[in-house]
Amino acid sequence: MSQLDVSSFACGRWIAPGAGARNIADAVTGEVFARAGNDALDVLAMRDHARAVGGPALRAMTFHDRARMLKALATHLNAHRDALYELSYRTGATLSDSKIDIDGGIGTVFVIASKGRREMPDGHVYLDGDVEQLSREGTFLGQHVCTPLQGVAVHINAFNFPVWGMLEKLAPTLLAGMPAIVKPATATCYVTEACVRIMIDSGILPEGAVQLVSGGTGALLDHLDCQDVVSFTGSADTALKLRSNANLMRNSVRFVAEQDSLNATVLGPDVVPGSAEFDLFIKEAAREMTAKAGQKCTAIRRIIAPEAHVGDVIEALSARLGKVVIGDPRDAATRMGALVSSAQKADVLEKVAQIGAEAACVFGDPEVFEVQGADAAKGAFLPPMLFHCADPDGAARVHEVEAFGPVSTVMGYRDLDHALALANRGGGSLVASVVTRDPAVARAAVLGSGAFHGRLYFNNATSMKESTGHGSPLPHMVHGGPGRAGGGEELGGVRGVMHYMQRTAVQGSPDLLTGIGDVWVPGSQEIKGPDHPFTRSFEALEIGETFHTAEREITLEDIEHFAKFTGDTFYAHMDDAAAARNPFFPGRVAHGYLLLSFAAGLFVQPDEGPVLANTGLNSLRFLKPAPAGTRLRVQLTVKRKTRRTSDYGEVRWFVRLRDQEGDALAEYELLTMNAYEVLS
Repeated sequence: MSQLDVSSFACGRWIAPGAGARNIADAVTGEVFARAGNDALDVLAMRDHARAVGGPALRAMTFHDRARMLKALATHLNAHRDALYELSYRTGATLSDSKIDIDGGIGTVFVIASKGRREMPDGHVYLDGDVEQLSREGTFLGQHVCTPLQGVAVHINAFNFPVWGMLEKLAPTLLAGMPAIVKPATATCYVTEACVRIMIDSGILPEGAVQLVSGGTGALLDHLDCQDVVSFTGSADTALKLRSNANLMRNSVRFVAEQDSLNATVLGPDVVPGSAEFDLFIKEAAREMTAKAGQKCTAIRRIIAPEAHVGDVIEALSARLGKVVIGDPRDAATRMGALVSSAQKADVLEKVAQIGAEAACVFGDPEVFEVQGADAAKGAFLPPMLFHCADPDGAARVHEVEAFGPVSTVMGYRDLDHALALANRGGGSLVASVVTRDPAVARAAVLGSGAFHGRLYFNNATSMKESTGHGSPLPHMVHGGPGRAGGGEELGGVRGVMHYMQRTAVQGSPDLLTGIGDVWVPGSQEIKGPDHPFTRSFEALEIGETFHTAEREITLEDIEHFAKFTGDTFYAHMDDAAAARNPFFPGRVAHGYLLLSFAAGLFVQPDEGPVLANTGLNSLRFLKPAPAGTRLRVQLTVKRKTRRTSDYGEVRWFVRLRDQEGDALAEYELLTMNAYEVLS
């Protein structure tokens, strides 16, 4: 078989391996089949290309343009998964493992794209929080805004997830409007390179949006500045080395890290052997030990159980691990493949020896185990290895040393406080899980251990059918953790996008804030349209276009009729004496929802037109009670417009209800879907 040259993609062209290239071996056979790296790669030209070409092209797009681009990219990758699966076998991964990586990565892009469309504006400025009134009369206001950084995001990824690891960083980066230079781990960079080729060949990405370094980054980190971001996944030791780069520290370059961690799972004190929760606990522990041959940053490394149940846990978990078929990942019967390389196997065995100084091995012998369909001597195979630490309080290595493979340690606890203290001994982790049915246990775990973990995963018989698993980071939730875990927070929906944007406090008049954010701010100039705004298409409406209604007097008969018609006979609407005793009311007052109904009657244009549907309202506040005799009038202003489909978009209206004295009775945001063209 001819050797595979794993290329880099730099400044719009593919560059083959050159001087300094490293050989890459098949994890299953030990055969050298590829090489990657090129010491002559011009990483500074790549940085400049990203800044001068990729960045401007991305920033010219709106958030929704970029979200649509991501969705198209994910759809294209989804149609080309088979080629990635085939390559992934060489990493030692089974098809199930590969789907975690490849399908999981593609799914992450879909989620980030969807959140971009639903939670971010169809514009270039992201508004972070509400407007702050900084002056008495409201002529001087403040608003936090986020805009894309104007540098490049350098993504340094780990070997265990060559596709997901790239895509989970790339999706929020591109959505933010920032180009990326991707540097995968050399051991599995051939899978990443194949994925990047699929993306580049699709023609979906603008030039310079994504570049690839297959090999070392050279002096790239020495030339970054405050507009750049370094996002790293890997070992704590490597993260420390990168963080310590003098240039990164001098220029305060953003450094986002997701590091190894001693993740724990706790069997709740309420769970007993034979219960559905106990079986779930064993199943999850076994799965996390063997999925990706334990090469997951979120894998369970410490299994913490009540002292009375430690023996039951070891027995049940050993029985389950004993059924795991180790072998060629291409074989459908295989449940656990090889580690990624012989070097990784050696590293795991070195760490196992350290753990073994404090804990007894109760399952798995790295010298004697069966491998189906492959040569154990040539491939990077290991069996699942389970240890028991009888003195977790006196031990140190079991809380400090991570064997990045199919290895975990069982330890007992006296009470829940002791269990949480043991979990916290890991010094900060990506995830800890607790299997319990007791809400008090869950609450105690959050209060006692939440500060030490990026994610707390609770599971029991109620949620187990739909739960995604201890070791599954989801794009909706932050992925990271304090301390040893790196202190970063990737993913988390729009939170992840913020890593690649600058939050800026802008201050000024309402008109200026309206112009900056493309969202009408109260106090800004009102625009009078040529006719009723409900008769005008989405495209024709202008931000700030305002309609003022006629008045309608609210009578006592209106209040009583509304009460009887709806059944809302609350005393403030029906009993003068009782209402007068209430410090909020002067006597009987109109229902708040009566005010909203009358307001709609004042501003709605009844004829068929471009308004297709009222989809809800936000931020409703009742500001002043309205007794009988109140004359109600309404201000309706176009606050924001967002394109949704090829046929219609969402219009958000600022609605203010006033009385005859000009005082505000209520305010809210009305949402309608409006056709792009007037219906006829």
